[in-house]
Amino acid sequence: MAKLPAVLLAACAALLALATPLLAGDPDMLQDLCVADYKSLEGPLRLNGFPCKRPENVAANDFFSDVLSLPGNTGNPVGSAVTAANVEKLAGLNTQGVSMSRVDYAPWGVNPPHTHPRATEVIFVLEGCLDVAFVTTAGKLFARTVCKGEIFVFPSGLVHYQKNNGGAPAAVISAFNSQLPGTQSLAVSLFGASPPVPTDVLARAFQIDGGMVEAIKSKFPPMN
Repeated sequence: MAKLPAVLLAACAALLALATPLLAGDPDMLQDLCVADYKSLEGPLRLNGFPCKRPENVAANDFFSDVLSLPGNTGNPVGSAVTAANVEKLAGLNTQGVSMSRVDYAPWGVNPPHTHPRATEVIFVLEGCLDVAFVTTAGKLFARTVCKGEIFVFPSGLVHYQKNNGGAPAAVISAFNSQLPGTQSLAVSLFGASPPVPTDVLARAFQIDGGMVEAIKSKFPPMN
């Protein structure tokens, strides 16, 4: 029996060690730089992230981008456009654990309900006023209006949205604690999945008939 506390202590230590990666964001880097080497992905090598360029091949432009300097095209059914500045667009972000994006909104445009499975998001409003909200896993909605110069936080992994509540264009800059936060739109994922989510599953989940499910699916081309 004397050994039992020691066994319990060891078990707790093991559980904490396993849980630590889950509590962290992207893994910490082990060197000054690890600029993404996109060409290496043409071969058989696959990593959680991107391999590093050789140091002698790294240049200042690997850390530069003007991708967020221009507004996106909001001429689409939802009236918004997201321009990402993540590791897939900016090689110098590899292993840095951060990224950004720009979201532009047409008058009354919406960035529909979605999640970022790998990151917390902070938005800074560049222009306009937005109605923003997120929903907890307990189903509680946290909502308010944010305007030019203000910020709002969307906790990691939770469903959230933004809506331009004015008759003029609006824009925000988003910051993430991941080089590749991922975005999963609820509507696109459920009604545009490939292969498709079975109609009867969606009909029962949303308490609607199969014909309505098929009508909604017709608005979302299958994802690649």
